[in-house]
Amino acid sequence: MIGQAKMALDISAIRRGLRKWYRMHQRDLPWRRTTDPYRIWISEIMLQQTRVAAVIPYYERFLTLFPDVPALASAPEQELLAAWAGLGYYSRARNLQKAARAIVKLPHFPREYEALLELPGVGDYTAAAVASIAFGKPHAVLDGNVLRVLSRMLAEHGDIKSQVVRARLRQVAGTLLDRKRPGEFNQAVMELGATICLPKRPLCPDCPVRPHCQARRQGIENQLPLAGGRSSAAQREKHLLLIEKGGKILLWQRPADSPRLAGFWELPEREQIPGAKMRGQAAGFRHTIVNTTYLVQVQRAVLPAHPPGFRWVDQGSLGSVPISTIAKKALILIAQTAREQP
Repeated sequence: MIGQAKMALDISAIRRGLRKWYRMHQRDLPWRRTTDPYRIWISEIMLQQTRVAAVIPYYERFLTLFPDVPALASAPEQELLAAWAGLGYYSRARNLQKAARAIVKLPHFPREYEALLELPGVGDYTAAAVASIAFGKPHAVLDGNVLRVLSRMLAEHGDIKSQVVRARLRQVAGTLLDRKRPGEFNQAVMELGATICLPKRPLCPDCPVRPHCQARRQGIENQLPLAGGRSSAAQREKHLLLIEKGGKILLWQRPADSPRLAGFWELPEREQIPGAKMRGQAAGFRHTIVNTTYLVQVQRAVLPAHPPGFRWVDQGSLGSVPISTIAKKALILIAQTAREQP
């Protein structure tokens, strides 16, 4: 079945159409203005599970702080985590530094797909992206955008989460890959999925490969790709305390061996300080992490004495230490509320 679909595709026309469209319509993104493998690698890691608009300011600040591999390799962990705070999936930042420390021992930045795969935190997609974009190596990428484009182009009715289906689509991606311009082609397909071949209501009239799309021909573009349903998110309540004193806020730091957010600073939870006296609610919000939605309530409180295991942190220095996203969101909402009060 997949072989017949491949035979039906006009590979040369698809390559030409994508190349022309991409050159005219690609978004001006900072990592597209460079061939530096370090900068391309940083962008690809940041873009995992994160929207482009959210990544841009982090990317630019990160490269100002850590402009090359040696700077990243030698950075104090607290500074690294502070620069990453808010992007989530913090193992990415730690793996970046582990990889940087491996790279500085090499004669040069790894150029081959197989060598890139050996770096901590680098999988098939990232290795193919860096190898093709930075070094022109003929390796096709397969991310969510590419899977969506190919599944519609081929009218693939299998579950794209299935390894069998992914293997078939990976084979097609490799066949379509323009081996003379692999980096440009990979970015063109990803850009098509990000801006035209959208998950819902794809903009088919604007698609440069519309004549080759079997899903469009069959009128099922809005039904594909097929993917196994996600499990519904669990809900948990979280009660945080805002305790201030002399321009400082009481925080605690997760230990280095914490399974989540190791080294990050948090607002205390109500259960941690049973002796705190409540002084009214300061903020409330929802925050989802993977499949868990936290219903967060933040209350102002006072303490008769400094509890062990906590630290007073000057509010002016909060930007220089890694603060968890929940704590940061709470502090931002509280500050906004304070400004809006007459």
